Amino acid sequence: MRFRRPSPADLPALYRVCLLTGDAGSDASALHDDPDLLGHHWAGPQSVHDPAMCEVVEDDAGLAGYLVGVASTSDFEEWCGREWWPALRERYRLGVERREADAELVRSIHRPDLTPLTITGPFPAHFHIDLLPRAQGQGIGRMLIERLIERLEQRGASGVHLGVEPANAPAIGFYWHLGFTEVAVEDDGGLILGLRLG
Repeated sequence: MRFRRPSPADLPALYRVCLLTGDAGSDASALHDDPDLLGHHWAGPQSVHDPAMCEVVEDDAGLAGYLVGVASTSDFEEWCGREWWPALRERYRLGVERREADAELVRSIHRPDLTPLTITGPFPAHFHIDLLPRAQGQGIGRMLIERLIERLEQRGASGVHLGVEPANAPAIGFYWHLGFTEVAVEDDGGLILGLRLG
């Protein structure tokens, strides 16, 4: 496996990995008519906003996973409002009939949730990590997170958080083993886990 910073040319591959892991770690292709919507939220903007906080994993078959992160969630969300969402709002209009999973993602393009200060205060950074099966079970996830933590500490971040679906028990156990703890439960039941740094 090889590791490097992402570039804009990687976006299609990042989106594909995001879709293939988008159902609590499993393939979400059957849940979405538009294969790009998950990536527009959980892979693309982070990799464009702050590629220094991101890494992609590739092998001879192509891109096999990624970690995308930002040092300041508040700055990132402000950037998305200026730079990321406007073009997508033109592309994805409200009022168009869509299946529910896609419609929910389109609504969040137009009315994105902002992370509350109760989370961004102690845990200002965040990340998403997705690995295809061929990149799992080799310690790659742990290594990517440890390397991210080093970069975040160099930036002065006091903590980092991430969201995880409650159905993804293996991921929750993995993060607990790394020292993350539950800091919030979202309205849809999703868990927010946090880790203090420094």
